[in-house]
Amino acid sequence: MELKIGSVVRSKAGRDKGKLMAVVAIGEKTVALCDGKERRLAKPKQKNPLHIAPSKTVLDAGSMATDRSLKKALAAIEGKGDQT
Repeated sequence: MELKIGSVVRSKAGRDKGKLMAVVAIGEKTVALCDGKERRLAKPKQKNPLHIAPSKTVLDAGSMATDRSLKKALAAIEGKGDQT
């Protein structure tokens, strides 16, 4: 699955293993990820694309406008995933 800005991914390695994050930028060898809590939009986490698992979900610009809205959107997605 191809990554794009707003894609929701799950970390597969590192301190943040298992957490949902959103892609905010894509570089040549890394992607910048934020979760709105530990990794804010002002200071995204740079991660190797091999260390993330992409999902089919893509957030809209409104959900990624602020840390608070990003955190709420990811929490809603996490909640849906636990019920299925």
